[in-house]
Amino acid sequence: MTTQNVNAEPTRQTLVLGGTGKTGRRVAERLEKLGLPVLIGSREGQLPFDWQDAATWEPLLREVRAVYLTYYPDLAVPGAVETVRSFIELAKSSGANRIVLLSGRGEEEAQRAEQVLMQSGVDWTILRCSWFSQNFSESFLLEPVLEGTVYLPAGEIREPFVDVDDIADVAVAALTDDRHIGELYELTGPRLMTFAEAMSDISQATGRDIQYVPISHADYAAALAEAGLPPEFEWLVNYLFTHILDGRNESLANGVEQALGRKPREFADYAKEAAATGVWSVTNSLAL
Repeated sequence: MTTQNVNAEPTRQTLVLGGTGKTGRRVAERLEKLGLPVLIGSREGQLPFDWQDAATWEPLLREVRAVYLTYYPDLAVPGAVETVRSFIELAKSSGANRIVLLSGRGEEEAQRAEQVLMQSGVDWTILRCSWFSQNFSESFLLEPVLEGTVYLPAGEIREPFVDVDDIADVAVAALTDDRHIGELYELTGPRLMTFAEAMSDISQATGRDIQYVPISHADYAAALAEAGLPPEFEWLVNYLFTHILDGRNESLANGVEQALGRKPREFADYAKEAAATGVWSVTNSLAL
């Protein structure tokens, strides 16, 4: 990966929003390995960042050159586009001249946020991503995998699961190399897979029998409510399965290869690596 112009402004930092999350953590680690100054944007940071409190934005933007922008909980939630617009305007006026946006594939609301960035006047790159592979090991599907049965209202829909390490590699390239300015990369994995096939790969990697059981949207919504999830997260997950997983994303894209000159990572390789960490071990299951 080339890194042109990364030292053009050595005293200014790259702000990584969601810097403790699935993609942000990896982006920050990669930038730090390149010797670049990084500022983590999170609620728990030394300078806390909260999307719902605009007063926390300006202190983090004072010495920022570029921003990796991830919106919590998701660009699909009501009001997200307007909030992102306000942040981008402040970032631009504070001197940030490059923004890389993590966006969602097949989400109309996310595409509205993309348009806001495109029209902002800053150097931009958009990463429009499919379902993360790591949702099975670092997110809300970890516990069902540990329990051995994943109930989802996804039927036989096929998804091109994308590895977040690929996303992070593309994000870092976009933050550090001028050749990615003005590019919209649609990032997917190399294979369309049903959730049953994903569970088969995880089963093979773990040596456990992990089943996928399709259920109705109504039963899934009831299960989310019974689990006591925060309302915004319950809404988001329900939205994902009722609006996005309808077949609209049953196609492959070549954004990873366009950006990095290599193929995206196979889901089976992700499963083997995740299994090797012990994240899906029976011991972890008993600890929950």
